Amino acid sequence: MSRSAKKPKFFENVTVIDIAEEGKGVGKAEDFVLFIEKAVPGDIADIEVYRSKKSFGEAKITKLIKPSEYRVPAFCEHFGTCGGCKWQHMTYEAQLKFKQKAVHDALTRIAKIDVEHMDAIVPSPADRYYRNKLEYTFSNKRWLYDGENREDETLDMNALGFHIPGRFDKILNINHCYLQAEPSNDLRNSINAFARENGISYYDVRQHTGALRNLIIRTSSTGEIMVIVVFAHADEEQVNLLMNYVDAAFPNITSLLYILNQKMNDTIFDQEVHAWKGPEFIHEEMPAANGNVVRFRVGPKSFYQTNSIQALRLYEITRDFAGFTGNELVYDLYTGAGTIANFIAGHVREVVGVEYVPSAIEDAKVNSQINNITNTKFYAGDMKDVLVHEFVVEHGKPDVIITDPPRAGMHADVVARLMEIEADKIVYVSCNAATQARDLLILKEKYDTVKIQPVDMFPHTQHVENVALLKLRK
Repeated sequence: MSRSAKKPKFFENVTVIDIAEEGKGVGKAEDFVLFIEKAVPGDIADIEVYRSKKSFGEAKITKLIKPSEYRVPAFCEHFGTCGGCKWQHMTYEAQLKFKQKAVHDALTRIAKIDVEHMDAIVPSPADRYYRNKLEYTFSNKRWLYDGENREDETLDMNALGFHIPGRFDKILNINHCYLQAEPSNDLRNSINAFARENGISYYDVRQHTGALRNLIIRTSSTGEIMVIVVFAHADEEQVNLLMNYVDAAFPNITSLLYILNQKMNDTIFDQEVHAWKGPEFIHEEMPAANGNVVRFRVGPKSFYQTNSIQALRLYEITRDFAGFTGNELVYDLYTGAGTIANFIAGHVREVVGVEYVPSAIEDAKVNSQINNITNTKFYAGDMKDVLVHEFVVEHGKPDVIITDPPRAGMHADVVARLMEIEADKIVYVSCNAATQARDLLILKEKYDTVKIQPVDMFPHTQHVENVALLKLRK
């Protein structure tokens, strides 16, 4: 006899009191913490717990009794199914409030530091169409909505869009996305329609078959456009057919590229790029020192902050926190393509950048060259292995260290090295306040955190950047 399934728990009149890092509302019932889908702080609702643990449960709203003052109608038809823009049902002002709170809570609870120096979060000037890069996936396993019969053999199962959260094999076909400005939607929909009409097969992630795999669209502040079509098991005729169509239908594309990726995963960093039309790069520009403009070359594999306007503001804050006088030696850790290093180069004596990814370091060097910047040096390698005593002896003790690590924060060995180096200032740029706080807790043995500035790079999501200025305690 099979064990009967657990009956779902129901709670009535639950007040949503906060919002969690992953974007779910937080409520409590009978000393049970509830993480509630699509809930907004201030909502009062009846909820159903669909996944239960010992002390918490994941839940959904069955009836909204009283909507929060922060609640607004979602603007996207894909809201709730697509994994992006999870906060779009909350006013932008409320989003900023809770992002500020997230930084405040992380720094006070984890780092145990005084946050009286924290300024109000910098909002994004645009809360829609702000991204300069999107990556879509082709799939022959489209996500089906309620009411669609998966046994219906007439259903078109092809999709071009985003992964369903938690499902590697299901893709939500996107009609309109509010993240990237045109021609992004037109490109995606036109390519999707052309491929279907001409019988070009879509990728099957389980069987590893099919011609079309990914579509990457990059736009820039200069008006340039890059389109990368990633094929899997496509023949030359299929490649030529689609690429000729895209070229003819969208003549304003600056860089039209394609990749043949037959690996088991979607990463393209080890794949050869083929140029169909134009150069293998586009450009971004930022106003920098003395009225000059810094120009960045962005290739198909390059990292560049995806919100171009806010990237400038983020780098300006980083520069201003450092308070350069023109004679500083600066270490730029996790330099990526050298964007911060080249941005500040006109304000300092020398910048030494370190990055794990060798191709990013090559981009950083190119970005210095095309801007005639001669006071930068770049090195590739694991940060904990590069930033050793001998490295500092060779290049000199830095006056300022800028560190912009990935979400995991800095390796413990790197934090220890910063403590040994004892630069006068550290400017810590972070995309994860919790790991930043963890590192600040260690650094507070020698450093005081004197300025804190959250920056919203990703409206309608829970993500927030934070810049902290640390000064060595004399």
